[in-house]
Amino acid sequence: MRKCYVLLLLVLCAGFCMAQSRKSVSILGDSYSTFEGYLQPDTNYVWYNIVPKRKTDVTSVKQTWWHKFIKENGYRLCVNNSFSGSTICHTGYREADYSDRSFITRMDKLGCPDIIFIFGATNDSWAGVPLGEYRYADWTKADLYRFRPGMAYMLEQMIERYPNVELYFLLNSGLKEEINESVRTICKYYGVDCIELQDIDTLSGHPSVKGMEQICEQIKQFIKNKAETK
Repeated sequence: MRKCYVLLLLVLCAGFCMAQSRKSVSILGDSYSTFEGYLQPDTNYVWYNIVPKRKTDVTSVKQTWWHKFIKENGYRLCVNNSFSGSTICHTGYREADYSDRSFITRMDKLGCPDIIFIFGATNDSWAGVPLGEYRYADWTKADLYRFRPGMAYMLEQMIERYPNVELYFLLNSGLKEEINESVRTICKYYGVDCIELQDIDTLSGHPSVKGMEQICEQIKQFIKNKAETK
């Protein structure tokens, strides 16, 4: 009986250690990465709901790009801090102040992950936020209301706050070229991998089930290619 108890304890400990050794993933995103009941904090605005409120065929969290990626790679979810409609900088739609929901404001609330996906710039592009100039130091408060200096500030702060964490920026397809070029330039400056998504299928401007699968597959392919070139 004692041997059985010891064996059971060892099995449970091994299972716990294996679970803890799995890489964890956090997401800093906008509507493309939301799903009702899976956001921290739960007061963040949601686009994808359990009972769809908009035209979409995504009806399960298992269909989201991030859930598929995490499950297929044996990872675990740390924090999904995504907020529908949010911009990277503090300027939002109709020049409203989005400092309560911007990526800059939420970037320090991602837990302690091994991998972080930053999936943004879509709303910055759609809202036509001011680009500003490239700036990599000495940011002013006004700078954070412009895309280029705001994004540079965000990446520098995240690199400092999350040392030894893999950072990937996901760049949506179909955005304004000035946004695309800005993202490429700033990611290159900081040495952050930029995964440029291609031809993502959408419904109501948001990934469909097919689009979610495309995002997941393109991320997996990018990381696979990166590993093969090391």
